Amino acid sequence: MRLDSHQHFWRYSAAEYPWMGDGMESLRRDHLPPDLQPLLEAAGFDGCIAVQARQSLAETEWLLGLAHHYPFIRGVVGWVDLRSPAVGEQLRRFAADPKLVGVRHVVQDEPDDAFLLGRDFQRGIAQLREHRLAYDILIYPRQLPAAIRFAEAFPDQRFVLDHLAKPVVRDGRMSPWREDLRQLGTSPNVFCKLSGLVTEAVWGRWKASDFTPYLDVAFEVFGPDRLMIGSDWPVCTVSADYGTVLRLVVDYLERFPAGIREKVMGGNGARFYGI
Repeated sequence: MRLDSHQHFWRYSAAEYPWMGDGMESLRRDHLPPDLQPLLEAAGFDGCIAVQARQSLAETEWLLGLAHHYPFIRGVVGWVDLRSPAVGEQLRRFAADPKLVGVRHVVQDEPDDAFLLGRDFQRGIAQLREHRLAYDILIYPRQLPAAIRFAEAFPDQRFVLDHLAKPVVRDGRMSPWREDLRQLGTSPNVFCKLSGLVTEAVWGRWKASDFTPYLDVAFEVFGPDRLMIGSDWPVCTVSADYGTVLRLVVDYLERFPAGIREKVMGGNGARFYGI
């Protein structure tokens, strides 16, 4: 199976998606499964993981409905309020659906860089394992020190780092991102998505070699068994089309044996999410 481990769907409204600023005009419309399916097939991929883009229970319910209607959506990473006293009830409601494979919170937008270490948030995280749910870590490089402690505090919880923590590709900066990523990678329960890099470069003006140092670090840190390809469609389209984004990783993988390529292009994602 070739699996795109990270993409989004939405029905656009300005009120729901205020982060779509200047230069993101192409995102300001509906992006739905019939838009993605032909792109997925043209790239030779069999399925995808739909990841939440709004922090609401209605988002989770909507994505699960899409997943049952479109079989190529192999799993959903939804949202529940992990800080709420009612999180247990919310998890029981949604985790009964086998299409729910994980949850995510948009931590990158939280003003407190230590948000992951909050008592209420961690109380919610502690309940994921009993429901066999993974957790997607969405952060910026400055939040990596907290993520290191977070992963160490929950050694039995499956975590995946979205977009390599969004390194600053546009100016070629590597430190302290590289050193912090190495530390995070010492926790064997943390996987990483090779996704989202084109939006951290200068949009539409990058070259493939700009990403090589970051992919090199990812392989050094996580190895071939904890990495998975992802497109971040449609967000990626502000900088490159769907096929181009996936080919960046597919072409990079040509240096590795077929068995490793198969793991990163689908096997690891399917194993991580229990597809």
